[in-house]
Amino acid sequence: MDFVSVIVIIVNILLAVKLAVGTTPILVWWERRVAGFIQDRTGPNRCHIGGFRLGGLIQSIADMLKLVFKEDFTPSHIKYKFFFTAAPAIVFFCSLLTFAVVPFADELIIDGQSHMMQAIPMHLGILWFFAFAGLATYGIILGGYSSNSKFGLLSSIRTTAQVISYEAAMALSVISIIISYGSLHLNDMVAAQGELAFGFLPSWGVIIQPLACLIFIVCAFAEANRTPFDISEGESEIVAGYHTEYSAMRFGLFQVGEFAAMAASSAFIVTLFFGGYHIPWMDTATLKANIDNVLMVLILMVPVMTLLFVGWMQKNNTWDNPNDPRAKETKVLTKVFLGLGLVITLTLLWIFLSGLSQNGINIATAVVQVSTFMVKFFMMCFVFIWIRWTLLRFRYDQLQMLGWKVLLPLALLNIVITAIVIVFLGN
Repeated sequence: MDFVSVIVIIVNILLAVKLAVGTTPILVWWERRVAGFIQDRTGPNRCHIGGFRLGGLIQSIADMLKLVFKEDFTPSHIKYKFFFTAAPAIVFFCSLLTFAVVPFADELIIDGQSHMMQAIPMHLGILWFFAFAGLATYGIILGGYSSNSKFGLLSSIRTTAQVISYEAAMALSVISIIISYGSLHLNDMVAAQGELAFGFLPSWGVIIQPLACLIFIVCAFAEANRTPFDISEGESEIVAGYHTEYSAMRFGLFQVGEFAAMAASSAFIVTLFFGGYHIPWMDTATLKANIDNVLMVLILMVPVMTLLFVGWMQKNNTWDNPNDPRAKETKVLTKVFLGLGLVITLTLLWIFLSGLSQNGINIATAVVQVSTFMVKFFMMCFVFIWIRWTLLRFRYDQLQMLGWKVLLPLALLNIVITAIVIVFLGN
């Protein structure tokens, strides 16, 4: 394995870890701020370090530090201490490993050698997702069972009922996508979505398989144990379910695992149904051919977006007392963001004026595609948070009714229709 291959693998692993785990403080911050906005309140914005609140992000960092330094207490009534300790680790690592096969960009070609933009370059694709997403459920079941608590046991039973309710429909919804794109490999699916459907629409999964998209998204909410399908926790009924007896970082691993599962579900929804790393109407070949135009657009957009953001920040952070530490924060952040925008703009301008070699064009294309994927990824994460604070929790019997009587028949019907259309079109 040469040096370039090692660098590409390291970059992909860092991207996967960052999106799966590193975004947890940001997603927790989003969760609270969006909840505050929907409920017509401010949300966390008081916790600060020397006056720097970062819009409330410091609160998430404080909570993380609290979990790290909190006493890791194991109740005396725990009988299966090994399973009790292993359960949060299973949830965490399975949710993390789910990201391993997500393609962040098309294959990167450097000096004629092709490199897959995945943390683990393999062709298992969607099968890897189902394998580890399903295994993560065992961590929740073990955590509830080993707690030797009625609330934990009820949570384990609910989780088992939840799994058998959505897993079949979720797998069947993906079969329609596999039939449509003719491959299990996720990069092949995304590459197919770069083409045009009906001559003018992007061949995104949401366009050619809208029913499969709807079924998969509904099941993904259950997979990630998110509202309205967070029946495993059910705070109003079973306190907190499977993690009632946990504290400190073992509880923290459950929470990080939940957000990692949400992030993984968002990444797979984007990959399967929203074009992955593709810019609409611009596949990889088109992007490479027009990379200079894309750079010019970015050179114009970065300063405009920077000025708009800085203006918004100053407008919403005005204080009567000029010595207020929060006023200092606004001044410092204004300089930081303006400087960062200037550096990015000058870097893009230098790249544009100096010209790009073939390797440079390929690398620039990969950077643009990774950035596109991340924008779609965070938008989907926002949808997960938005739904949580909008809909009420389903009862577990309602979820079973939805899974077996609605989603499963629709998924089977969609497979039949897809197969008939594919055979009729001769593709």
